[in-house]
Amino acid sequence: MTVKCTVTAVGEENLSVRKKQRTSLIRNTQTDPMEDLSLTKSDPEMTKTHNPYVEELAGELSSILDLDELETKIYLNLLRTGPITASALAKEISVDRAKTYRTIDKLSSNGIVSISFSSPKLCIASEPDELLSITLKKKEEEISRIRKDGKKLIDKIKDISNSDTKSTTPTFRIIQGIENITSQIERMLENNTNVFYLVTTLEDVSKLYHTAIPERIKQTERNGGSVRLVVDEIPDKMRLFIKRFGASEVRIGKIPSKGRIAVSKSCPLSGKLLMSDSAIKGNLHENTDAECALFTNSDEMTDNIHTLCTFIWKSSAPIEL
Repeated sequence: MTVKCTVTAVGEENLSVRKKQRTSLIRNTQTDPMEDLSLTKSDPEMTKTHNPYVEELAGELSSILDLDELETKIYLNLLRTGPITASALAKEISVDRAKTYRTIDKLSSNGIVSISFSSPKLCIASEPDELLSITLKKKEEEISRIRKDGKKLIDKIKDISNSDTKSTTPTFRIIQGIENITSQIERMLENNTNVFYLVTTLEDVSKLYHTAIPERIKQTERNGGSVRLVVDEIPDKMRLFIKRFGASEVRIGKIPSKGRIAVSKSCPLSGKLLMSDSAIKGNLHENTDAECALFTNSDEMTDNIHTLCTFIWKSSAPIEL
């Protein structure tokens, strides 16, 4: 009888330790590393909470779904715990109950969390796939609304604007952030009807490949234009990748710097020349504000850089892909 009671007591103690450990992880408090290791080996639920990518995942989820820190925390914890009352969840994550209730109401109205009809009411996280579909639909509806209302607004502005006041003075602006820079190149390609030069590094092409630029290259070709790509090197294993990028013609040559040049003489709607300081800084997922670019509609600067790119193109070696 004594042995049985001892075993039972030990079992209850282990369960108590695991429960405290889960709570401490949710609250981001420090725990004994050796205790963490022993618990995660025997508890699959603990393995999930010890995932080193959880914090990064929360950041990405927050960015895509436009959720704040608490909303993201609640959603991820609901996925982990399964159906749970709002009161119990508030206690688990150490957040004021009233604040938790308000946040859950907001998430519920946006389709991110569902509430059961049972008593007590349980909070249930929507499946990630369903959540992505909801987000995409909202974005599509927003884009549709902007297109519709934006066109009406532009027409109203044109009615009150005076075309005689438009200045032909060359202008320039500084674009910061790789995403803003690639978006500008995309707009240049949309309006291009002639030769478009893109002079950059192989590393930069790998970044641009994961944007809408390859699709915009096709748009340029449909407009009657072409894209000439000059890179510093193309190893044999990268030839198929460069081919998929979709440039009309590709050559290997000595580029002026590690920066990026995008230039055309036929992009009147969006400017004609974009030059970045260093195409190898940052990428689409980190250091997004590390890169700057000069963007201008100056005919003189465009002609000079276009002439330079033409010289680089002629002195570069053609390559079959």
